Amino acid sequence: MGNTLTVRLSAQLLDRVRRLARRTGLPVGQVVRESIEKTLAQEGGEQPPWTKYVGVIKGGPRNLSSRKGFSRE
Repeated sequence: MGNTLTVRLSAQLLDRVRRLARRTGLPVGQVVRESIEKTLAQEGGEQPPWTKYVGVIKGGPRNLSSRKGFSRE
């Protein structure tokens, strides 16, 4: 591990983190690190896992709106 960060937690939050650590068998520090990583991934720092399937389907119309009868004009 590299750097140390001090964070003040409320008694209730610390209790929840400790209970999760006990339930999973992981150290409290690892539970906190994984929670931070998960939150940052949701913020858009990393691409969602479903993006690996973008563009996989072939043979369909390039623009669905160009299909006859699709639009209501």
